[in-house]
Amino acid sequence: MSFKDFQLHPGILKAVQQCGYSTPTPIQSEAIPKVLAGHDLIASANTGTGKTAAFVLPALQRLTKRRFKKTSGKPSVLILTPTRELANQVNQAIRNYGKNLRLSSLILVGGMPYGPQLRSLSRPVDLVVATPGRLIDHIKSRRIDLSNVNMLVLDEADRMLDMGFVDEVNQIADLTQADRQTLLFTATWDNELSTLAHRLLKEPERIQIESQPTQHNIEQRLHLADDLKHKNRLLHHLLDDNELSQALIFSATKQGADILAQELIAQGHSAAALHGDMKQGARNRTLMNMRRGRLRLLVATDVAARGLDVTSISHVINFDLPRFAEDYVHRIGRTGRAGASGTAISFALPGDAIHLERIERYTGQKVPQHVIPGLEPTRGLQRARKNKRKSRGNGSSSQPKKYYSAPKRKGGRYNQPQAHKRQGRNMGKKMAATTQ
Repeated sequence: MSFKDFQLHPGILKAVQQCGYSTPTPIQSEAIPKVLAGHDLIASANTGTGKTAAFVLPALQRLTKRRFKKTSGKPSVLILTPTRELANQVNQAIRNYGKNLRLSSLILVGGMPYGPQLRSLSRPVDLVVATPGRLIDHIKSRRIDLSNVNMLVLDEADRMLDMGFVDEVNQIADLTQADRQTLLFTATWDNELSTLAHRLLKEPERIQIESQPTQHNIEQRLHLADDLKHKNRLLHHLLDDNELSQALIFSATKQGADILAQELIAQGHSAAALHGDMKQGARNRTLMNMRRGRLRLLVATDVAARGLDVTSISHVINFDLPRFAEDYVHRIGRTGRAGASGTAISFALPGDAIHLERIERYTGQKVPQHVIPGLEPTRGLQRARKNKRKSRGNGSSSQPKKYYSAPKRKGGRYNQPQAHKRQGRNMGKKMAATTQ
């Protein structure tokens, strides 16, 4: 199959060819015909499978056949994403694939000045890419009208729900056309997402792309660390590796990212931090410096786990293990891009045993443990597991207090009882604000 088989607009086909693509990926082969046929769609696929083009290309094709005149602030296609970085990636794909078409797109995300967004909304617009929070702001101020939206795309819907945006997503969907086409893309599936899909989608087609959660071209390593000082010694040793051209280092918190980046700069490394507290202009400059090779090390929160595409990143280092197993896959997927090989290194403290178990259960494979001579750990994960069971018997918890504790669901997700759903959503927003 080729992209010509989809019978796309000649301008779209030309742009796809100019991007160097000739053969669609599995999710594109399955999703694009169903979307072009007008079906609602639920697509489950991991990162790096080409799902962005799977909804952007049909959306652009739909716009080439619009039957009504464009109106200021009234788009006909709306794409919701959980983060600014992912929104920027989707917007860039729209520009790449739609550059030969006469259409206008707009991105509405937090952390950006309102002025340029207001000026853009005052002009006719075909397609809007937005994060839920900023879009709700514009809706409340009556700057945007969603009554013309006949295609709604929820990209990485599972992440949006993890961040506590389920109410906002429902509110936004209620303002669009009742007979709209709705597309839901997700990496994971659970009961809360099923409830959302049942409410928003009508007789959807279902696509499940079976693939290994981790890429074969990424070497994975695990280093056990006794404490934070031990982590820092391990990191400094790894940064002396000449094979490390550029590294993305993940921190659990924004404050931790800032501190670690400053320490690396003080040691003479070209480094910077990236997290949700930074203004969008500063984040864009940091990413541009990384892409141009002016930075060797980028210390980031999970805000960079999805949507960041820098092909020169040779190493991903999980200075702190992620709390959600699927975030591990997204993190290490930032290396090994465009067919290149990559290395993913994770540090684990004794208390991280449960998080490592979830990652290995989710990926279906063990992360090989490595030891650096002279930096051997004195404590192991097995002891941490025993202590966890013992602490449970004493009625205490080994989970950090800042994380919401709820019964565990299959795959490492959390199952929030009905009576505590709102509490969980509010806590999810606080966690998102704290960690990104």
